[in-house]
Amino acid sequence: MSRVGILILAAGASNRLGQPKQLLAYKGKPLIRQMAEVAIQTGCQPIGIVLGAYAETIVPHLANLDIQIIYNEQWESGIASSIRYGLEMVAIAPKLDAIVLMVCDQPFVSSDLIHQLINKHRTTNVPIVASEYGEILGIPALFHKALFLELKTLQGDVGAKFIIRQYRSRVLSIPFVEGAIDLDVPQDLKILSSLA
Repeated sequence: MSRVGILILAAGASNRLGQPKQLLAYKGKPLIRQMAEVAIQTGCQPIGIVLGAYAETIVPHLANLDIQIIYNEQWESGIASSIRYGLEMVAIAPKLDAIVLMVCDQPFVSSDLIHQLINKHRTTNVPIVASEYGEILGIPALFHKALFLELKTLQGDVGAKFIIRQYRSRVLSIPFVEGAIDLDVPQDLKILSSLA
């Protein structure tokens, strides 16, 4: 059976939101812990969380979890650096066959969704299985190890969607309507508070 790891990208400063989105309360706990617990529920290993801005404030909220905390010293350069730093985890776990990329501001991500991505990959052997919301294919998404090198070459604010678009003909998807809801601006907090 293929071995799948998870990377949660959570290094950004949340400038448009005006506060650390990683620490927003959801279901009685910080969003970053909620996402970490979802990842743990999948049974995937290893699980890495890439931190940058507010790392010292966030780390205590991840205590006693079976995860690896990865510090991105270049977080200000954009999400691509977090993907690169996170994939260094692969050097520690060289037998990984695939990685699922997640972010910390999609509150509706569930372990069931991650299992669907993994199962679709295992039954079809496609290199990418992405989440589909609206007309968008995005993350959470699973990437086969053959694409790790390309993911590492991303620069600046170019994220995994670039690779998904590049390989569009070889991408399968899982419906995830709620994936369109993420937390970027203050108005989005109303959505979160109505759900919490």
